[in-house]
Amino acid sequence: MSSATWTRTSTVARPAAEVWARVTSPAGIRHEMRPWLSMTMPPRLRGRTIDDAAGLLGRPLGKAWVLAGGVLPVDFDDMTLVALEPGRRFHERSRMLLFPHWEHERTVEPVDETTCTVTDRLVLRPRLPGTRHVVGLLFAHRHRRLVRWGEGSGAAR
Repeated sequence: MSSATWTRTSTVARPAAEVWARVTSPAGIRHEMRPWLSMTMPPRLRGRTIDDAAGLLGRPLGKAWVLAGGVLPVDFDDMTLVALEPGRRFHERSRMLLFPHWEHERTVEPVDETTCTVTDRLVLRPRLPGTRHVVGLLFAHRHRRLVRWGEGSGAAR
């Protein structure tokens, strides 16, 4: 199947530094994906955030498991961090069961002292028809959850 590119930008009503800390933490990642999915951290990032991986650029971080309902493994993300600008941007490339090529770039940009934008750019090559659409729905869900969290109406779980 051919590659697809997907981009989404959302405005979050929190300072960029606070949002960055949230979106690069295991708790923040899990919160964005709930209740449909959850994800473990790859072995080299367990108990850490993406900012802690600066010395591991270009080296495999290991597999992160994607869990349906937070319990049932449905895919893995064999992740390599290829770029990192702490506090602003990360870019990771992965192999997954459903996507032999997956790239995710996330950028957090301040709008002012209390607001920022979060942009996700994905480049992926799916193995199965329909999975492209599912990824678009998942990232739309993640952005909705992030915006609600920024407004104070999303639980901090």
